[in-house]
Amino acid sequence: MLTSGPAPALDPVRKLILQRRIRLVVAVTITYNVIEAVIALTAGTVASSAALIGFGLDSIVEVLSAAAIAWQFAAPDPEKREKVALRVVAYSFFGLAAYVIVDACLSLFGLREAEHSPVGIALAAVSLAVMPVLSWFERRTGRELGSASAVADSKQTLICSYLSAALLAGLLLNSLLGWAWA
Repeated sequence: MLTSGPAPALDPVRKLILQRRIRLVVAVTITYNVIEAVIALTAGTVASSAALIGFGLDSIVEVLSAAAIAWQFAAPDPEKREKVALRVVAYSFFGLAAYVIVDACLSLFGLREAEHSPVGIALAAVSLAVMPVLSWFERRTGRELGSASAVADSKQTLICSYLSAALLAGLLLNSLLGWAWA
């Protein structure tokens, strides 16, 4: 499955290099998101922060998406698994949308009164620095390889960057101004 029209025929060596890059970026993404989930869930529980807990749950959704790409590119012929991997990534977008809806409702109805969380602020800031780089690297490699699933997963990672920015803004507003609804 290709992202936009037929991809130019790749040299077999170049194709292997690109597939290896995808495996590497996905492994880094999974590792980072597992660590992010543990920290966010722990910090969210300590600070009674629905936003941090939701962010941790979102990290788990991102792991599922990246795991589908890891599964795809672990095969000798990843193109045969492209359609299934793309479907898993698509379902993970629904999980991500559910997270955003629940988090927005909790905020809107004032159901979360979080305490100050320096760990959450640091985590959101680090995620805001790391995730765009991982997204860019995976998107660039996926496009060259002609992999729609890798490109879709890179968009999922980019959305995490936006969520990190929103989380960071909310945590800072809560810490600096006492705006628990932020």
